[in-house]
Amino acid sequence: MSGALQAVLQNQRSFIDPLTVNYLVVAGGGGGGQGESGLCNGGGAGAGGLRSTVTATGGGGTLETALTLTASTNYTVTVGAGGAQNTNGVDSVFSTITSTGGGYGGNRTNKNGFAGGSGGGGAAIDSLSTGGIGTSGQGRNGGFVNPQASPYVGGGGGGSSVAGSNGGGSSGNGGNGTASSITGSSVTYAGGGSGGSNTEYQGTPGTGGGGQGGNTNSTVGSAGTANLGGGGGGGTATTGGSGGSGVVILKYPDTFTISNPGGGLTLSTAGPSGGFKITSVTAGTGNVSFA
Repeated sequence: MSGALQAVLQNQRSFIDPLTVNYLVVAGGGGGGQGESGLCNGGGAGAGGLRSTVTATGGGGTLETALTLTASTNYTVTVGAGGAQNTNGVDSVFSTITSTGGGYGGNRTNKNGFAGGSGGGGAAIDSLSTGGIGTSGQGRNGGFVNPQASPYVGGGGGGSSVAGSNGGGSSGNGGNGTASSITGSSVTYAGGGSGGSNTEYQGTPGTGGGGQGGNTNSTVGSAGTANLGGGGGGGTATTGGSGGSGVVILKYPDTFTISNPGGGLTLSTAGPSGGFKITSVTAGTGNVSFA
């Protein structure tokens, strides 16, 4: 078959094949709570919200419906940045789909974990602190803290799949994230950060890029993993970890080609394979168009 005939048939298929786009949209994780020596151990931050049409979606929700789009039309994409300490992560967007940035962990000034895609964990302070609330269909709640019991660890940040563990005399673990196979391989996204502790004890960060909380050996909470949307770890005597940036991944028929009119996005495309292409957008704000 000649190259010209192949091109004609490909163009014909593009009119016949619907432009149905599956997606994984993960927001930026929240920043871990700041600690103060002898006064406060910061809460772990919540993961960025996770919305997906493939494998599983966040918050225990049912899979979402793929979008039916129009060729040669611009659709907005934003990849949310991770939040600095005591700051929520930034929302990620694809067309009409918005995933909510992760909630930050509690700190000396604001002891309660903040609401977000997944909620931040409460701070270990001299009174009860509550975890932030996760967004329905995107993520889970952060853990609260009972201040009366050692090892005085901050509450764990919520993950997209599992709530953060309670702090105080218990674990302060970050909640686990959600595994997705939209790229063809299973990857876990959006784990919560663990709380900070004033002992050598450390809670475990959630799978899916959650940051490790600080302790007496390393007082700074570690950052969530970039492009997984993990929450930052809570600080012990000092800084909470930053949240990890989010990601937008699109799966669409291989009869179409994606572009970024006007620029502004960092993206890469794999395939065709099995009748599909997969484009991962890892940074920026801009538009995509399919032709």
